Amino acid sequence: MDRRSFMKWLLASAAAAIAAAGGVWKVVSDRNAGPTGQASDSAGETGGELEVVSRDPLVAGNPNDTSGALLSFFILSDLHINTNLTYPSEHLRQAFDDILAFESKVEAIMMTGDITEAATDSDYREFRNILKDYRLPPIYANMGNHDYYNIWINDKGGWSKETAPNGKTDAQSRETFMKLFKLDKPYSEAVLNGYTVLLLSQEAYVQEKPEVGEGAWYSDEQLNWLKERLAARQGDKPVFVMIHQPLPPIGQDGGSHRLIRAKPFRAILQPHRNVFVFSGHTHQDFRNGRPHYVKETFHWFHNSSVGRVLNAQYGHERQEAAQGLYVQVFADKVVVRGREFSDRTWIEEANWTVPLEGAAAAQA
Repeated sequence: MDRRSFMKWLLASAAAAIAAAGGVWKVVSDRNAGPTGQASDSAGETGGELEVVSRDPLVAGNPNDTSGALLSFFILSDLHINTNLTYPSEHLRQAFDDILAFESKVEAIMMTGDITEAATDSDYREFRNILKDYRLPPIYANMGNHDYYNIWINDKGGWSKETAPNGKTDAQSRETFMKLFKLDKPYSEAVLNGYTVLLLSQEAYVQEKPEVGEGAWYSDEQLNWLKERLAARQGDKPVFVMIHQPLPPIGQDGGSHRLIRAKPFRAILQPHRNVFVFSGHTHQDFRNGRPHYVKETFHWFHNSSVGRVLNAQYGHERQEAAQGLYVQVFADKVVVRGREFSDRTWIEEANWTVPLEGAAAAQA
């Protein structure tokens, strides 16, 4: 099967699943046909070559920032670094250049899934080579569906549904990702200036669980970990939860292109105040009129994409666009702002100030 046929098959199955569930979904990013270098048959072979950015306590941006923020960080989603396309790499460099010269401090970078287009050796090598050119704040990441896509790549570097999993496994994809970011599990916790960030990852793809499609499946172990970590926080201090696929409507579990075990996920968050959830996956332009902030028992923000920003019809209309979120935590509020990295400007349509509730606000 050639790339065009593969993509039509994948999108058709996704469209059927999303039509049944309702809501938005993401068009899978394009990948040019042609050799990409043979993908390894062992995660260890790839993982041994990869390097993670230094986690030295570096603050990028303006060292004289007088905003008074207690914590400031960027969220970058859907990088889709692709050996066969230059613009995703150019967009990531634009983001890094902006971050290092930023008007305010940047103490960490969160990458919420789809680091590469197909999780091949060459895609990861390109990502690693970009990192080598920068001295960045600590980077933390979780897995998206594309971070499992190496099973679709045959030994000639082309898409091949017929021969999938092409001698690869979902477990190898997880191991490669975890080695890159020096993780023991695909999900992790970061404590930054006393504030907790929890990064959740899908734990299986279609080689292990065909029924998940492009959805995010979380195990009992991961959900119990989430519950424990939320219970361990101090008082009502804001906590930040990073996911990749968005949630389905309230009261439903999700399917393909959604967080699958959404009902227990929401139930875990429900007792807690000042929880901020950030998802990616949909690539939606902050300027396209779609809602990017939803208030439930928690505050849910839909990030855009660094690699490919899409319009409301899921078309790649503004190919120069590269977007992300900048988060500032204050004693009494959290400010979330959309950033356009291509021209280093703020996005007027993406500007939210969320007052904190309870004890956290009382400390102001």
